[in-house]
Amino acid sequence: MDKRIRKSKKAIEDALISLMAENDFESITINSIAEKADVNRGTIYLHYKDKFDLLEQCIEREIKELLISCLPKGSGSFPSKTPLLRTFIYLEKNSFFYHTLLTNTGVPTFRNQLLSVMKDGMRDQLNLNELNQNMNKEFLIQFWSSATIGVIEWWITQSMPITAEEITEQLWILLERNQILPNIE
Repeated sequence: MDKRIRKSKKAIEDALISLMAENDFESITINSIAEKADVNRGTIYLHYKDKFDLLEQCIEREIKELLISCLPKGSGSFPSKTPLLRTFIYLEKNSFFYHTLLTNTGVPTFRNQLLSVMKDGMRDQLNLNELNQNMNKEFLIQFWSSATIGVIEWWITQSMPITAEEITEQLWILLERNQILPNIE
């Protein structure tokens, strides 16, 4: 992608998120986005169908970046604390984006998309031995995904009251204690 196009798209997406920090998504207009991004309306429509498409592309890009940044690199299929810590560090670094989308009443789909990504990841990783051997796998996936997204949401919306390292350690202990993940580092 051309450098100017990337720069324009970034300015437009940043403008949307900035406006969403101040207003409900529904009240934001293409004109207000264009003004904030210092581009004309035509530039927005060149890249996005409407503000809904802009929001969707923004969310898709961010979730893709989150996954690229946080997934284990060459560590096989089993999760470890390292990618979990990378995830919390990434969330901390991008907290304005996550806080805005998790608290804006006009965007409940963002949390649902995070939950869907979490469930997909857990589906591949879930350990159903010993303690959990008689549990329904889909139930456990739903339970732990919802709990983990709830913890992330709490951490972000409460202005990260504990460090990324502390929340990683505590969440990992819970996952190990319930034998949801294998005991590896």
